[in-house]
Amino acid sequence: MTNENRPAPAGGDPMIVIDNLTKRFGPFTAVDNIGFSVARGEVLGFLGPNGAGKSTTMKMITGFLAPTSGTARICGHDILVAPLAAQREIGYLPEGAPAYGDMTALGFLRFIARVRRLSGSAASEAIDRAVEATELGGVLEQPIDTLSKGFRRRVGLAQAILHNPPVLIMDEPTDGLDPNQKFEVRKLIGRMAKDKAIVISTHILEEVDAICTRALIIDRGRVVADGTPGALMARSRYHNAVSLTLSGQSTVAIAEKLRNLPGISTIEVTPRGEETTFTLFPESASESDTMLVDAVARLAREENWPVRALYGEPGRLDEVFRSLTRSDTVKGGAAA
Repeated sequence: MTNENRPAPAGGDPMIVIDNLTKRFGPFTAVDNIGFSVARGEVLGFLGPNGAGKSTTMKMITGFLAPTSGTARICGHDILVAPLAAQREIGYLPEGAPAYGDMTALGFLRFIARVRRLSGSAASEAIDRAVEATELGGVLEQPIDTLSKGFRRRVGLAQAILHNPPVLIMDEPTDGLDPNQKFEVRKLIGRMAKDKAIVISTHILEEVDAICTRALIIDRGRVVADGTPGALMARSRYHNAVSLTLSGQSTVAIAEKLRNLPGISTIEVTPRGEETTFTLFPESASESDTMLVDAVARLAREENWPVRALYGEPGRLDEVFRSLTRSDTVKGGAAA
């Protein structure tokens, strides 16, 4: 995506501007002329299959990998011309959250504070805020190597937010966390979002719907979609379809009755154990699903069907993702 057709940021001047970023490893092009921007208040979900170029892009944005061509600007600082100025504005959680395993969690955060030129009460206050936000209080004196994967991930997140940066770049921020921890991290990201520009690389599509204001999908190093989660789900063939889940019923007879409803194009029947889901596709995907839901509900009441679930489909991001990305591997090599 070139500068000319890059979507405008949602809120004010962009804090992250990616200009025609390209990275080649010999004959293999890992990232191919990517361009986008992220404004304050945006949480961008950066999506793509394995080998699409997500981690390579993030390493270039943060200055850990030199691009073949193009550049990134962070809060106005060109990452190639003024790398230190740009990196001061960034909190970076890399893949795997590397740290010094023989350090305690507290010792590592103190080390990061010194790297960020924080000292005295400013360092103590910054560490306290990061520890509270990531719930690390119970493991501060333990060596990082002895911590679970989830706690190591939280140490990585704590160091990323320690200096309260205006830009956050996070590669799989909830990787290794249990459901409760994921919920807390998502809440933390939501609280920080209004004051920051945030980019999250993730393969967890539910995370996009939960915390992202925008999603960008890349495949084989190129941008293939960029929009709000709602706009991307509207591209799904399930958009405005209606799903009805019943238990213990004759699927053939029910499907026939559902087909007689006006405005139905096709029906998809999916058995799941003792339940069956009927997905009704309207003749026009642009029509609201409200009337169709009402019609199905009336029919279900008349027939006394045991309804387990009935809802209109906003669309399925996983289906859109699969339709836009071609494979998990790239001939000639792979870049995460």
